[in-house]
Amino acid sequence: MVSCLAFFIIFGCLNKVWGLQSSCGAGQEPVAPEGAAGCGCDRLQRAAAAAAAREPVEEGTEPAEPAVKYSKDSNGAVLGGDANKLLSPMVQLSGGEFLMGTNDPAIPADGEGPQRLVHVDSFYMDIQEVTNQQFQSFVTATGYVTEAEKFGDSFVFEGILSERVKNEITEAVAAAPWWLPVKGANWKHPEGSDSNITDRMDHPVLHVSWADAVAYCSWADRRLPTEAEWEYACRGGLKDRLYPWGNKLNPKGQHYANLWQGDFPTDNSAEDGFIKSSPVKSFPANSFGLYDMVGNAWEWTSDWWTVHHTAEQKYNPTGPPSGKDKVKKGGSYMCHKSYCYRYRCAARSQNTPDSSASNLGFRCVSQDER
Repeated sequence: MVSCLAFFIIFGCLNKVWGLQSSCGAGQEPVAPEGAAGCGCDRLQRAAAAAAAREPVEEGTEPAEPAVKYSKDSNGAVLGGDANKLLSPMVQLSGGEFLMGTNDPAIPADGEGPQRLVHVDSFYMDIQEVTNQQFQSFVTATGYVTEAEKFGDSFVFEGILSERVKNEITEAVAAAPWWLPVKGANWKHPEGSDSNITDRMDHPVLHVSWADAVAYCSWADRRLPTEAEWEYACRGGLKDRLYPWGNKLNPKGQHYANLWQGDFPTDNSAEDGFIKSSPVKSFPANSFGLYDMVGNAWEWTSDWWTVHHTAEQKYNPTGPPSGKDKVKKGGSYMCHKSYCYRYRCAARSQNTPDSSASNLGFRCVSQDER
């Protein structure tokens, strides 16, 4: 029997998918949300089985396995003097006031509005998404096992799977049939057990849950950004612009992010050079020196999800104290305006903290240079 927890996960996800929220700019047609993996439904197919095997987690509680276990202090004997060699370089952001969100009436359902004045203090941010090589150094040092590995599967976009893998799958998310639960899919095997990351060590690590990201950040003596910090960083000092570089998606015909070109979900023309994830720093950085702030991989933030914002000025907001889903930002290589217009700085989506998928990663921040 499906537990109460599994029921609410399934009901909430289907309600979000069926709702066909508007995610377009002014004058555009409403588009569907990003399906199962975009709305926090990665565990939809296995909710009942997983719930039966695990104790329910109260809203707002920390991951069952404390992240401090993976801190550099706890692993100093293993890491020695090489602890920082595989960590991303960081850039200091001076902080200050910026306009967060949007007043565009076409996209209120995602909680992007109302637009509000937000102040964030100075902080440091990874210039790139955490890569497979960096994550591997963490796993080697700590023996960490990701949640996707523990569950035994993760969701993968059908368009990047081999025919053999697709033929073995007998279930899918009905409302988003391009998301398939693949046995053996995890950060080391992004498209299942017959795939590997040998030629993708400089790509963003994928199939990491929120708890996995928190554990890595703790080991690196860093943390996940708040949603406000992330959006401030994405905007790169530009005021009220759609993208990290301005309002035009392809200035002078140049691609500035790894996104979907063509007709989603059947035809990706790969005009930007990539069908799936791309090596970090493949596209120009924004004016803060940050790469891939939109596209390539979704990025976890520390905030619990809410859509109930106000226009009042905020100082270092951290989101609500508890919730069911965590906020993710930036969109991914799967985003297209007809389907997932979330490769904008103000755009946002959510996932349950244990979710993992073939387009979901993260980067870290810190109050000090580390």
